[in-house]
Amino acid sequence: MIHSELNVTNKNNKYIHMKKLFLFIGALLFSTLFYGKSIGLNLFLFSVITLTVLYVNNKDDFRNKRILLYSSLYLVTGLSVFFHDSLVAIIANFVAFFTLIGLLSEHKSSIYVNWLNGLYTTIAGFFHRNFSFNEATQEVEPKKEIDYLHLFKIIFIPSIIVIVFIGLYQNGNPLFSKIIESIDLGFINIQWLLFAGLGYYLFSNIHKPIEVEPATELDLKTGNSLNKTEGFSIPKLKQENQLGIILISMLNALIVLFLITDITFLITNDDVRASVFSSQVHSGINALIASIVIAIIILLYVFRGDINFYKENKILKRLAFIWIILNVILVLSIATKNSQYIYYFGLTYKRIGVLAYLTLSVVGLITTLLKIDQIKNIWYLLRLNTKAAFVVLIIASTVNWDYHITNYNFNYAKSMDFNYLIDLSNNNTFLLKEQAESKGLANDSIMLINKKYRKYVYELRTNSWQELQYDNLKLDKK
Repeated sequence: MIHSELNVTNKNNKYIHMKKLFLFIGALLFSTLFYGKSIGLNLFLFSVITLTVLYVNNKDDFRNKRILLYSSLYLVTGLSVFFHDSLVAIIANFVAFFTLIGLLSEHKSSIYVNWLNGLYTTIAGFFHRNFSFNEATQEVEPKKEIDYLHLFKIIFIPSIIVIVFIGLYQNGNPLFSKIIESIDLGFINIQWLLFAGLGYYLFSNIHKPIEVEPATELDLKTGNSLNKTEGFSIPKLKQENQLGIILISMLNALIVLFLITDITFLITNDDVRASVFSSQVHSGINALIASIVIAIIILLYVFRGDINFYKENKILKRLAFIWIILNVILVLSIATKNSQYIYYFGLTYKRIGVLAYLTLSVVGLITTLLKIDQIKNIWYLLRLNTKAAFVVLIIASTVNWDYHITNYNFNYAKSMDFNYLIDLSNNNTFLLKEQAESKGLANDSIMLINKKYRKYVYELRTNSWQELQYDNLKLDKK
């Protein structure tokens, strides 16, 4: 019996030592990848190392399909950074990292709670696991008793004694003194070691993800459905129903009138000047987007509680559904204007951002309709829409936007801001060079392109292996 227990203990100790070894190796690799380096291949390699550390310490969790899916998305964002080193891809990689860490801490929590848990684990995981707050003394105390005096003894006392004896032996033996003086410790880079220490702290935090208990517990306890309150009152709900019918009927009439005039304008002005569209887009789109947000807020307020269980609310619901559909048509109208603006003036990040926001607006309107129809609460909306925003971010990270903006503006836009294309990141440099060689551009434009191209080629050729990008491979082929 005792022998078997010793075997189990030895196995556990070996497993713990192996985990610590992985953390130590991860720390060294972290410093090797990022110390003094720009972002490139290293972020994808870091994603692989992170998944390895997480898998070694949480093998059972990786049987969960959601964790496998989010791990794949995390790797996809790392690859996106390698293929096109864009800010969107880097942000998506960080968000995917926090999402995965948070999901490992609690599989059933909502995605916004995953973000909270992932961020908290990354910053304070080590302290959370090793220290606790004593409410009686109002002090933070270690969960395990650590003999700091013993640590001091085994580290500093032997070091000091060894240094003293080295000094004594140097004076007593000229050959020994010569050997000691010939030892060059200049290869030790203190900053690199500190960076490795930062890596070790990071992996120590995340290797066993933790949760923010109050927020996670609240999220797990909170369902998606609404329930009747104790103050359910039919006379009061009858008044609320009447108010809602009048309000949403008037809003429906107003949006119908607006859509008729807006669609008429778009249909009867085929050859409208670009300046007119520019004025309409700048003055109108922000207001229309705000109106959609306000529309969703109004519907959430009207259907916030017991009115959902009032039997005479059918007309109110139908009016709400009509208003949602009309708002979707309004989104399509805004998208049409934005598309025409793109046609005249070319693609930019702001115009792409408008389309992304309109996509999320449609998702918000549809989920609001589902909320009303299925009698759901606001947490239902928050869970679905944050997940939708995460999916949009991941998809956006896989696209080389600078390349497509440049390609569209050269080949399809009626006019474009050439300086805007020059100011974009280096992701469009090779395409600009191709356009300079194939199209009759002005000499000033060709000079700007060649300047950007030479500078980027120099950066690629001076990249270390950690900073490699897909464009390095393209350059080699050229």
